[in-house]
Amino acid sequence: MYAVVATGGKQMKVEVGSTAVVEKIDSAVGESVELPVVLYSDGETIVAGPAALASASVTATIVEHFKGDKQIVFKFKKRKGYSRTKGHRQAQTRLLIDGISLSGASAPAPAKKAVVKEAAVETAAVEVGQCEALKSDGSRCANKAKDGSKYCGVHAKKFEGQTAR
Repeated sequence: MYAVVATGGKQMKVEVGSTAVVEKIDSAVGESVELPVVLYSDGETIVAGPAALASASVTATIVEHFKGDKQIVFKFKKRKGYSRTKGHRQAQTRLLIDGISLSGASAPAPAKKAVVKEAAVETAAVEVGQCEALKSDGSRCANKAKDGSKYCGVHAKKFEGQTAR
């Protein structure tokens, strides 16, 4: 079981019992914090929607606050005698992941969108002289077919060069 959480403008994959290093969280060492969940997986199902994850949570305990590795910032302008070196150490927090819960949420229904596409394809009738290419939403292209082809100028190169496999 794992979850993807968002904190400090970044996302990371966490599991129960693992440690995670995130940007500094303003809480004392030893306190418990709750992180927002972006994606949840229990090995069989994957839940990844804001509505389904409204009640999902990841609880973590703050282990320590520390500064990260130094990042060197070097400014330089050639032939001007200008150079500046600065360093920056980001404040970070180490978390111990205590638990991942998905209470009351259910996995979304699989492949409803594909069923809708198939229904749209069946109902879309091809008019004489109309392009036979399908759009991503399942509807037919509204362009007029080229002479001697069943596709318009946009789709002719894409579909007519293909051979049946």
